[in-house]
Amino acid sequence: MKYSGQSPSPGGSVRQKGHGRPVLLAFILAVLCIGAAELAFCYLFSPVMFHRIVDPVVDPVVSTADAAAKAVQRQLRIWEFQRRRDGIAVQVGTAAKDYLLPRPVTQPQIASDYLFLEKPAPAEPTITEFRESNGKTILTGGGVACVYFNQGDDAWKDKLFGSDPIGPYGCGPTAMAIVVASMTDTDTDPAKMAAWAADNNYWCPGSGSYLSIVEGTAKAYGLECSLAKDCDAASLYRHLSSGGMAVALMGPGHFTKNGHFIVLHGSTLTGKVLVADPNSRDNSLALWEPQLIVDEAAASNGDGVRIWLINKQLIKGQKSP
Repeated sequence: MKYSGQSPSPGGSVRQKGHGRPVLLAFILAVLCIGAAELAFCYLFSPVMFHRIVDPVVDPVVSTADAAAKAVQRQLRIWEFQRRRDGIAVQVGTAAKDYLLPRPVTQPQIASDYLFLEKPAPAEPTITEFRESNGKTILTGGGVACVYFNQGDDAWKDKLFGSDPIGPYGCGPTAMAIVVASMTDTDTDPAKMAAWAADNNYWCPGSGSYLSIVEGTAKAYGLECSLAKDCDAASLYRHLSSGGMAVALMGPGHFTKNGHFIVLHGSTLTGKVLVADPNSRDNSLALWEPQLIVDEAAASNGDGVRIWLINKQLIKGQKSP
C-alpha cells in the first residue's frame, strides 16, 4: 500500500498536517499591521495621543528633602487649623458665659467728688438730719427710719468688694446695706454686704455692681422688689409716701459722672423726695425733685428708668395699711 502522507481521523476524515500555523501567523501579522496603521494615524493627526501611547510611564522622583518639606508644611497647616478652631471655641465659650452673667451697668460706678454748683438747698433739720441711735447713724424724715452708711467711711473704705475697694466701687452693696438694715432686723454694713454680694456674683470687676444686685439682695433678705422701668415722678412720690423705699441707678448728673446707686427713703408734704446717697452726706440732707431723680435715672440705652421699688413683705395673715 502506498503511503499518501495522510492519516485517518477517528471520525473517518483526513486532516492536513501543518495547516493551522500559517493561519495564526497571518492573524498576528494582520493585528500588527492594524496597530501600526493606528499608530501612524495618531502620529500624523494626534501627536498628543501618540505620545500618551508610546511614551514610557515615569513616576516623578521626589527627593527625601522635598518629601520632608511637604510633610512639615502639611503638619503646619494642620496645627494652624487646630489653633484657629480652638481659638473660635474659646471665643464662643466666653461669649456664652458672658451672655449668661447678669447684665452690667452701662457706666462704671466709680465714686468721685463731682458736684454741680446748682445743688438743691439743704433741708431744714426738722425735715431730715443725721442722728446717732444705738450705735447706728439714722437719717430722719422718711416713712422708714433710714440706717445710713457711707462707702467712704474709714471702717470699710479700704475693704474689698471682690478685688475692688469699697470706697470707690462699693455704692451698690452700700446702698443695699442701707435698705436691708432699714427694712429688716438684719445686722449688716457695707463690708458685710460687699462680701455677701461678691460671693453671690453681684460684683462686676472694675465697674462696681451688676444691675441684678438690687432685686437679688432684696429678695434674699425677704423684701419685695421690682424694677419699674416706666416709673414717673408721680408714681415714685406715691410709693415713697406710702412707706416704701427705692433704689435708683443714677446716670451722669447731680450725683455722679458715671453710674451711681442711691437710696430713696421718703417724701415731704411739699412734693420733694429724700435721698440717702452712699457717697455724699450733703446730697443726703437735700430735698430733691422727683422728676430730676427720674430723669437722671433714665437708662442711656433707652431701656426705661432704673428705679427699683422696695416694700416690706407682709407677714402671712397681715393686711396692708
